Order: sequence, then structure tokens, then C-alpha cells
Amino acid sequence: MISDIPVIGGNKQSAPPGVLYIVATPIGNLEDITFRAVRILKEVDLIAAEDTRHSRKLLSHFGISRSITSYFDHNKSLKGNFILEKLRQGLSVALISDAGTPCISDPGFQLVRDAVAEGIPVVPVPGPSAAIAALSAAGLPTDRFAFEGFLPNRQGKRREKLMSVKGDERVLVFYESPNRLAAALADLLDVLGDREVVIARELTKIYEEFIRGRASNVMENLKDRRVKGEVVLLVAPAPDADLRLEIPVVDLLRKYVSAGDISLKDAVRRVALETGRSRGEVYAEALRLKEEG
Repeated sequence: MISDIPVIGGNKQSAPPGVLYIVATPIGNLEDITFRAVRILKEVDLIAAEDTRHSRKLLSHFGISRSITSYFDHNKSLKGNFILEKLRQGLSVALISDAGTPCISDPGFQLVRDAVAEGIPVVPVPGPSAAIAALSAAGLPTDRFAFEGFLPNRQGKRREKLMSVKGDERVLVFYESPNRLAAALADLLDVLGDREVVIARELTKIYEEFIRGRASNVMENLKDRRVKGEVVLLVAPAPDADLRLEIPVVDLLRKYVSAGDISLKDAVRRVALETGRSRGEVYAEALRLKEEG
């Protein structure tokens, strides 16, 4: 049998370091796991999983019985040191998340960076990714895209984030909770305009669905529905990134300052995001307006 796992023998203290495998697992359909992923998971000394209870179901399905430990956001410092020590001893470790590719909007970045810093080999075992699966079937131009992860929970931060990518000429890819999807679409329509969007939900599962259309039409489609399952939100590129430079800075400043809802500092930040101008330039305009009374 061909194996990626190094043969370790003799005194563990003098053994070469083990290998950290970053193993992608199915996002829904269990048939999407690769032959290599199953083999690696059967051969490693330890599996580090985001949720051990969830992962044990997957491992049991494929007849994998290896030692397993938890590794998630709230214990990543403690467990990271534990995993690194195992790797230093020459043991091999597979990192998996609840679904998809680890380290992509999931824990793992710190562990990988620490392993690399110590000269420990880090080997990707590629496979499912919700973002890539959604892009492949979205029907949007995929030669250039930007993965932005999860949108912020709070509306103010969410709108600020959307403003920061308003002029991006790439397809934008977000992850979103079904409970916040309606609010996210409303903010997207208001900030980015009525662009073409694609909602991909429950990918690879029984109720997989793609909803395509202008943001306003998709909102109308979903207004009487309770959306369930994991959601990928894709947004068409800005029609012309240079258009944002044509927005009158002075008019926007007057609009936000006269409303009285935000401070001058916040107004400057918001206008800079919307227009693409530097904060210094916008602040200078704000001071001039203030002097004029």
C-alpha cells in the first residue's frame, strides 16, 4: 500500500517531526470524500477535529478508528500546543473541520503557522469547499473572485464591509447564516445596488438549491420563505469600479453630517469607503465645510 505517512522507529525524541495533514471532508454528501482523505485518516496517529461528536459519525461511516482530540476556536491555544508536541515526537496528525476544507473560515491558521515555524511538514489533502462548489455552478464569471468569509452580524459593520468592496470588479463570495440572509440582502441592495446575486444553499445535500437573479428579485422570492441550511452568497462584480470616484464627496458629507446620526469622524470614514477617496482628502473637505458653517 502506498502511504504518505512517514515510518517512525526507535527513540521518539530523536525521530524526525511528524506531518500535519490538512484534510478536507464532505460538506454534505459523504460520497464527496476522496480515497486519499480516507486513507490518511486511517493511517495518522491522531485526528484533530472541530467537533469530535460530529466527526466521529463521519469516521464511523468509513470505518476509521483513530485517536481523536478537539481543536476549535476556544481551545486552539491549549490544544495547539498539545498537537505540536505530538508532531515534535514524530507522530502524524490530521486536522479536519466540521465540513469542508480546514482553515477556510474555520480554525487552523495558527496551528499551521506554528507548525511551519518549527519546520514541521504541512500537507494539504484537498477536497470539498462550499465556496468553490457554489462558484462552479453559480453562472457568474469565475476568472476572478474574492472570498470574504462571513459578513459581520451587526448591520453597521455589515454595511461598512459592503461599502469597502463596493467597487471590486471581482465576483464576491460570502458565507451567511440563513437567519441573517434577508437583512444581508437588504443591506447589499442598498449599498451595492441591484446587482445579480446567487444564493447557494444546502450544497451537495438532498435539498440543494440555487436562487439566481437581481438582488431585489431574490429578496422578493425569499420574503415568504424560511430559509434553512448553510448559505453561500455570491455577488456579481461592480459594473464599473471607477463610478465610485464620481460621487460628490461634499454632497455625501453634507448628507451624513446633516442627518446628525453619526459623528464627523464616522461620516469621513463612511464617505471615504463609498467614494474610494483617502480619509485625509475627505477630512480636509469636512473641515472646509465646517468652517463655512
